[in-house]
Amino acid sequence: MKLLAFDTSTEACSAALYIDGEITSQFEVAPRRHAELILPMIDQLLADAECRLSDLDAIAFGRGPGAFTGVRIAAGIAQGLAFAADIPVIAVSSLATLAQAVTNNADYIAAAIDARMHEVYFGLYKSGTVVTLVDEERVIPPDDIEINNISGCYGTGSGWITYESILKTKLGNHLQGYDGARYPDARAMLDIAIQEFRDGKLRKPEEAIPVYLRDKVTG
Repeated sequence: MKLLAFDTSTEACSAALYIDGEITSQFEVAPRRHAELILPMIDQLLADAECRLSDLDAIAFGRGPGAFTGVRIAAGIAQGLAFAADIPVIAVSSLATLAQAVTNNADYIAAAIDARMHEVYFGLYKSGTVVTLVDEERVIPPDDIEINNISGCYGTGSGWITYESILKTKLGNHLQGYDGARYPDARAMLDIAIQEFRDGKLRKPEEAIPVYLRDKVTG
């Protein structure tokens, strides 16, 4: 199996390549430089692996939620590359990617990305080999988050910096730690993409659609 994954949904820009069990990746926190960085990252990974775009089985991309411009860039590049190589795409949630990177930290993962406008993009995930979404992803004021009937939970994502005190209060005794300095990383996305590929959850290139969760542009 050969998969390419990339994410530009937040301040970070990342790409990762999976070839028959071997993973190479690049990651850089570079706000507003995604359009400049992501294609060279992809080209470098493919060149180093002596892998052509047409050799890939699928392309996974961070479909959001996140910054409007970054999510749109990822969807557009995924669509263009997949059309060029005539291969399918796999759309992966940026919140799920965040959660996947820390899935071993607790039974549940509360992923929160600062959505500005006094809101967060929020998703609660059950830990496992691949994380599973509990309920649904939402854009929501942190004060309105309700989490009940769970065991230990770990927080991740920029929302845990901006709304640290509110989220700590919401999780209460369930909280086993958090890391607000984390961003979605394509390397963690590969775990989800590999499972999606095996499950046949593939899309046509034209179905590489961003997910914003709300209509208002936030950057």
